[in-house]
Order: sequence, then structure tokens, then C-alpha cells
Amino acid sequence: MKKKWVFFVASRYIFKGRNSSPVLAVLGIATGVLALIVIIAVMNGFQLSFIESILEISSYHLRIENFNDEKINEIKETMLSIPGVTAAVSYKEYQALIRGVRTGQQTVLLRGLKDDAAQTDEKMNDKLEFEEGSFNISDKGSILLGSELSRRLGVFYGDEVNIYSITGILSAAEGSSLDTFKITGIFRTGYYEYDSSLAFINIENDSFSANECDTVIGIKLSNRFQDGSTGEQAKKIFDSLPGYEELNITSWRDYNRSFFSALRTEKLFMFILVGLIFLVVGLNIYQAQRRAVLQRGEEIGLLRAVGGTMNSVRSVFVLDGAVIGLTGACIGLAAGLVIAYNISVFFDLVENIVNSILNMINYFFGLFGIGRAGNFSVFSPAIFYIKEIPSRVIPYEAAVIFCFGFLSAIMAAWFASGKVSKIQPAQVLRYE
Repeated sequence: MKKKWVFFVASRYIFKGRNSSPVLAVLGIATGVLALIVIIAVMNGFQLSFIESILEISSYHLRIENFNDEKINEIKETMLSIPGVTAAVSYKEYQALIRGVRTGQQTVLLRGLKDDAAQTDEKMNDKLEFEEGSFNISDKGSILLGSELSRRLGVFYGDEVNIYSITGILSAAEGSSLDTFKITGIFRTGYYEYDSSLAFINIENDSFSANECDTVIGIKLSNRFQDGSTGEQAKKIFDSLPGYEELNITSWRDYNRSFFSALRTEKLFMFILVGLIFLVVGLNIYQAQRRAVLQRGEEIGLLRAVGGTMNSVRSVFVLDGAVIGLTGACIGLAAGLVIAYNISVFFDLVENIVNSILNMINYFFGLFGIGRAGNFSVFSPAIFYIKEIPSRVIPYEAAVIFCFGFLSAIMAAWFASGKVSKIQPAQVLRYE
């Protein structure tokens, strides 16, 4: 209770001050927190959508290889008995050359699945958005194409495509014979690489035998970060069974390692670059608090003379910094979350405002016969391969950003208030 005067003096300084520095500092902290939350949320949206497409459609969480095909069902049953395993899907794949009936050709990754794969692996099915047709490969002559692949080939739902084995062509083997497939579905994943180069066919198709493709079992987990413990548990089980000496289990962390590392590095550097806002605002708070200490030298001397310790007086300025940081961080957090969860509405609003200004400029220039400016789009579909802007807010990241904004103000005030130790009451009061 003896330190209640600290809160009283701090409130007087911050709420009864005669300058706008606290307001500018609060706005600076709020802007930094808001900007960082929105930018990281959008970056998370893009990155996680890519990562989820890779894991749910292509690489799976665990892969099991090097086993006898006669033991496929036994391996699946064993894996599904392990807690946390949600799906076990067997597949084969090989590179081929696909040619449209009317147009050119390009390479494609043919993946063979069972006709019930969509029901077995619901997460993969959720990632496949069918523009035409459905997941139908019950017939050995059926094929599902990515949307960009069908566009490049100039083919549509119900058309036929021809498939050549690249291995067979290069070796001039009999396996280079032509196979014809009927398109029963055109899908979109949102990941350009898959939409432009991936196709699904029935795993029973004879082309897999002709290309000597090995069967792989893809495992899905309820939590992909439990891949290590689940993999170790599976290895112990199979090591205790005869006939599984060559079996190999690998994790999703081993696939696309460079790609995932690049995404983490990109996010880290973006966090650092945008976080420089806090450095600028912190310097502003430091200078403001340092100036306040010098301007209030007489008041500080008086407080020290009547019994206030150096740390108590210093706490007055640190409390001011804490109020600034907390207020700015709360405002920035609230505004950032609102925008992040309504990112499409926000960008639509920005585009409408900019395009309204451009229309006014075009009208003005049109009176003088000057050319018109085009419409503005933040994420134009002509440039970015997206239908809508993704946004993901990760709670702990939002909490870290909030703490950065809050602590940057406290640290700046703490270092600025160090001048208090150099103010001696006797020297100040001698001249008063």
C-alpha cells in the first residue's frame, strides 16, 4: 500500500501529459501488432494450404515400402490398430506421357488407387474439389485429371486421352504401347503442381505391371506431428513379426524437406522484417520517456527527497510504458483478429476503394483523351493461382506477437528511465 503513490503519479504523467507522444506510441504499437497478425495469418493460409495438399494428396504422413504384396491387408490392419492412425491406403505410381485426342502432350504422374480410396481416405477426398464428374475410377479405363492439366490438353469431362509409358518409349520396349482412358472427373486441389501434372487411375490397371511399379502404403494420422512415435511403434511391431525384415517406414518430414525448410525460413524472415516496426516504435517510446525524465527532473528530485527510492521513481516511467504497450497491443490484437478472420471482406473493401479512386481518375483523364488505368486487384487470379485469399490464425503466434508489442514498450521505458539514477535530490533542490 505504501507504493500506491507510484500508480497515482504514473497515471498523472500519462493521462495529464501535454504532448501527443503516448498517443503516437499507442498507435505505433497497435499498427505493428495489427500488421504482423494479418501478414502472418495470410502467410499461414498460403503455406498450410500447400503443406496440407502435399500431405493429404501426395506424400501421406507415413509411407511403408519394401514388402510382399500378399501382406498388404495384414499391414493395413496392423497400422489401423495403432492409436492415432486414421487411414491406410495402398497405391502405385509412375511417370507417363499423356496426349489429348485433339491437342498436344505432356508428362504426368499417374497414381493408381483403389476405387474406394475416397471413402477410405476422407481427408484426401476433402482436398479434391471436383469441377466436373466425381471420384470414379471403378473402371480400369477411367482417369481423373487435374484442372490445369485438362486445360493444357484441351480436354473435358467425358473425353478420351492417350497414355504412353515414358520408360517403355525410352527403352523401345513393348510397354510403350498406347492405353486409352476416359475422363470421369476433373479435380482442383489449389496446388498448381498437382493440378497441372497429377492424374488418378485404377490400381488394377495393367500399365502398373508393365512398368514394374511397387506398391506403397500411405498412412494418415490424426496428428501429423506424431509421425515419429507412431513410426517407432510400427517398427517395433513389424520387427517382432517374421517376413518383414526389408520393410521400410519413412515420415513426411523426409519428403520435400527443402520445400518445407524454405517455407519456415520465409516465414521467419517475414516475421523479423515486419517486427522491425516494434523496434521503431520502441525507439520512439525510449526517446519520449527519456525526454520526460529530463523535463521532470525537479519532480523526480522532490519524490526522491520525500522518501521515494530510485526503483520506485523508475517504476513510474516503466508503468507508463506498460500502459502504452498494453493499450496498443490490445487494440492491434483486436483489430488484427477481426481483419484476419474476415480477410476477403477487407481486401474487397480495399479494392473497391482503390478502384473507385481509379474510376474518378479515369473519368478526369478521359475528358482530355488520356488513356485509362486498369482495375486494381490485390491478389489477381490472373497472377496468383487462388480462388480466395486464405487466412489462418495460430493462437500461440498471435500471443507471441501481442507479447512483442507489449514488452517492446516496457523495455524501452525501462532503459529510458535509467536516467533517474543520475538525478540527485540535493543537486536539484539546491537550485529551487
